[in-house]
Amino acid sequence: MAREYPLERYRNIGIIAHIDAGKTTTTERVLFYTGRTHRLGSVDDGTTVTDWMEQERERGITIVSAAVTAMWRDHIINIIDTPGHIDFTAEVQRSLRVLDGGVVVFDAVQGVEPQSETVWRQANLYGVPRICFVNKMDRVGASYENSTDMIRERLGANPIMVQMPIGVESNFIGVIDLIENKAIVWEDDLGDEAKVVDIPENLVEEVAERRAQMIEQIAEHNDDLTVQFLNGEEISTEKLKTGLRQAVIEGNATPVFCGSSLRNKGVQPLLDAVIAYLPSPSDIPDVVGLKPGTEDEISRPARDDAPLSALVFKIVTDPYVGRLAYLRVYSGKIKQGSKVYNSTKGQKERVGRLLRMYADRREDIEEVLAGDIVAVLGMKNTFTGDTISDAANQIVLENISFPDPVIFLAIEPKTLADQDKMSIALRKLSEEDPTFRVGTDENTGQTVIWGMGELHLEVLVDRMLREYKVQANIGIPRVAYRESIASSVREMEYRYVKQTGGRGHFARVVISVEPSERGAGIQFESAIKGGVIPKEYIPAIGNGVRQAAENGILAGYPATDIKVTLLDGSFHEVDSSDMAFKMAGSFAFRQAVQRANPILLEPVMRVEIVVPDDNLGDVTGDLGARRANIEGIEARSTGVQAIQALIPLAEMFGYATDLRSTTHGRGVFTMEFDHYDQVAEQVTKSILAGTH
Repeated sequence: MAREYPLERYRNIGIIAHIDAGKTTTTERVLFYTGRTHRLGSVDDGTTVTDWMEQERERGITIVSAAVTAMWRDHIINIIDTPGHIDFTAEVQRSLRVLDGGVVVFDAVQGVEPQSETVWRQANLYGVPRICFVNKMDRVGASYENSTDMIRERLGANPIMVQMPIGVESNFIGVIDLIENKAIVWEDDLGDEAKVVDIPENLVEEVAERRAQMIEQIAEHNDDLTVQFLNGEEISTEKLKTGLRQAVIEGNATPVFCGSSLRNKGVQPLLDAVIAYLPSPSDIPDVVGLKPGTEDEISRPARDDAPLSALVFKIVTDPYVGRLAYLRVYSGKIKQGSKVYNSTKGQKERVGRLLRMYADRREDIEEVLAGDIVAVLGMKNTFTGDTISDAANQIVLENISFPDPVIFLAIEPKTLADQDKMSIALRKLSEEDPTFRVGTDENTGQTVIWGMGELHLEVLVDRMLREYKVQANIGIPRVAYRESIASSVREMEYRYVKQTGGRGHFARVVISVEPSERGAGIQFESAIKGGVIPKEYIPAIGNGVRQAAENGILAGYPATDIKVTLLDGSFHEVDSSDMAFKMAGSFAFRQAVQRANPILLEPVMRVEIVVPDDNLGDVTGDLGARRANIEGIEARSTGVQAIQALIPLAEMFGYATDLRSTTHGRGVFTMEFDHYDQVAEQVTKSILAGTH
């Protein structure tokens, strides 16, 4: 099948931002203006296309990233609308991994908010070129300049204002395009007609000043333009656009646009900017992966005739068609009904149907080509992060890593029939969401689920009850503590000796344990010399150590940040086995940790609380009682202060309700996991006694 549109006309973009900055509303406007919908969806009315889950419509937030394909000026735009809430950070991370460009939406009143910073850092990590859209220009307190200054100061970016607003707050009627040097206004409510008019007389001088500043910023990144600029020559619009596009793709500049998605102003120029400045799959470097089983790097160019390489970035259980795998094709092509190879798992997979997704609606396509994003039906054993390739030309692309969950709760089915339904539901939900984990509490035998925050678990439990019709008793959310050690134990010997009627069991190990830096996990290494323990038994000792670490020593929480070194040992020709050395490693570790001053670690959250001036004293006083470490307080907009603090997660349960009552509903807060830290001795005692 011939390619209908050349690769240069594809754009794979994500719309990313802090919660409530207006991502979903912006996406809805994009769909309307590109002819994908014929009415404007509203988050408040629950009629949005990309927020199609009941839970999303009820809460007015995005939970899962939705993929939508739209057409604009003969270009195909694959758009992913990502969540803004920190509990769903994995959704943003896996979307950024497969995108070529991003539109970062900011609230013109709040400017850069904490989750904007997190998303920006993630986009830096994956090298995703971005353009900025300062939304909500019609709101009281909106400031295009302040938002741009915050992008420069807080995000360390190089923002270039390529637009200027005409009017602010309720008088916002349009924008001035500084590159084309023209004014665009929207007169009708639907914003269908963007009228190009002369620049208002009262703004002519300011426009000339700002345009000169913009040209200087763009010229800095291109030698030819620098020469023209320094010689005082006029730089053509075309050259400015080419220079800016190059700077964006290289990550040296971020153009800033403005508008009001809710009032339907500014979205069409934003779409034009996506096409003008964000890269197509052919503009980005060839994707690099490893040859399976080796450390050899191989690359794949974005061409249809190259060997297949694709990355699965999302698994969804669709209520109508079943299990869908979303994938980004980097090179080669996939035909409906063909066989492909999952090189991560080393298994063949059959491609059932290929679907072009339109949020929760879909259309069948025969073939998907390099550079495209598509959903595949029929892949049974493929999961998030797996690489799909040709069996003859295998490649493994870099996997997607996710943060560890920090909160958990126990869950019990009400009847035996619910038991089966619950295990199916939990299996499907954990397949979809890599930050959702399921396990069993060894002491009580209860099923335990882990997640990224209260809202995350609340939504997952809600989906289980609604979508899978499971009746269950739900426990209260609890903090996922960790255990570690405060001191070292030089030598810990353990002899595992058992005589049963026949063959016995024998293993002797000597290990040392020492604390390692936070986030290092359990490190196991062998310092065995002269074959006192045969090589083949050493991995079994490591497995024993890791197994013992999973259930901790103090209170049954997983142990972490410990370096374990195998120093010595001995074996028996007949009685030694993998099993014996695994048991010896496990018991040696447990005994060593008990002697190494075991401590509890707790997740500490980075929190930002935005409150009115009048309530600042009450809120900071309350934070003191919550063991908060306040890092700074800054004025946001008139009469509003933002408090930055580090607070243990254990102190944040139910905080939303307390903050609402203290500030009469006007205070808001956001939090994200920052690090694990040692729990104070007094608090440790109350946790171990079960009173905290």
